[in-house]
Amino acid sequence: MIRVPMIRVIDVDGEMLGVMPPDKALGIAADRGVDLVEIAPNAKPPVCKIIDYGKYQFEQKKREKQQKKTGVSKLKEVKFKLATDTHDFDFKTRHARDFIKSGHKVKATVFFRGREIVHKDLGIELLKKFVAQMEDIAKIDQNMKMEGPNCSVIMAPDKTKGTKPEE
Repeated sequence: MIRVPMIRVIDVDGEMLGVMPPDKALGIAADRGVDLVEIAPNAKPPVCKIIDYGKYQFEQKKREKQQKKTGVSKLKEVKFKLATDTHDFDFKTRHARDFIKSGHKVKATVFFRGREIVHKDLGIELLKKFVAQMEDIAKIDQNMKMEGPNCSVIMAPDKTKGTKPEE
């Protein structure tokens, strides 16, 4: 399927074999019992590699599966107001625990409305209380910081404390 007069050929070990016609490269690949695969068609001259294509496909699928496994985590957010009552705080903390147990990261945010911004210390205390409640299953991924009228902290599942994502 390679329709150019000259190609740059790379060996199985990553060694450069040089620039040659596709027929000669196909002959080398056939002698070794492997395939000639075009890996960079837009290069001048196009780059082809001598590899076992079946093994290459298998490794690609394996790599994609691994990426899907690690890419499951999402960022969930739990918002608190400065005057959040204890029952509401416990309810939201329980939801955050469920998110952590299912393998997601949790962003806890205290948002200040109007003149509440003067009492940043109360918001920080509320987040410290949240972090203390979550310590047994999560760790701080990103420390507390102010983002405009909000103060937030990001918690991630802690693998060392036995938190495993539930399917």
